Amino acid sequence: MPDIDERTSQGSDQAAPGGPAPRGLAPQDLPPDLRLLKGLVTALTATMIGGLLILIALFVTRLPKAASPVGPSMPAGLALPAGMTLPAGLTLPAGAAPRAVTFGIGWVAVVTDKDQILIFDAATGTLRQTVTLAP
Repeated sequence: MPDIDERTSQGSDQAAPGGPAPRGLAPQDLPPDLRLLKGLVTALTATMIGGLLILIALFVTRLPKAASPVGPSMPAGLALPAGMTLPAGLTLPAGAAPRAVTFGIGWVAVVTDKDQILIFDAATGTLRQTVTLAP
């Protein structure tokens, strides 16, 4: 008795009951349900490829802008902890060392080692407000 592989490789145009469809079947000869399913799978494939291309385009166009740091430069003669920079033109009170810097829209806040928050104007560098933290 020939097995299934031998029967299908002989090029029979008739499908075995419950077996795969014959290879020479034209798309118009497919049952309507199968044609609908084929169309849905094709549409889903095209949608997924299009979505993937859009995601790649968004990553390429948006990430370089978000990763480019636009920060102030460190003034000469000011010793800060590693990785911390202050905008040019900001002068801290005598004896105050910065511990943290926060940049806002139009202002820069510097937290000092004396438990003070100094808020400077970002454009001019002048001290706008001093907040003393309670222990």
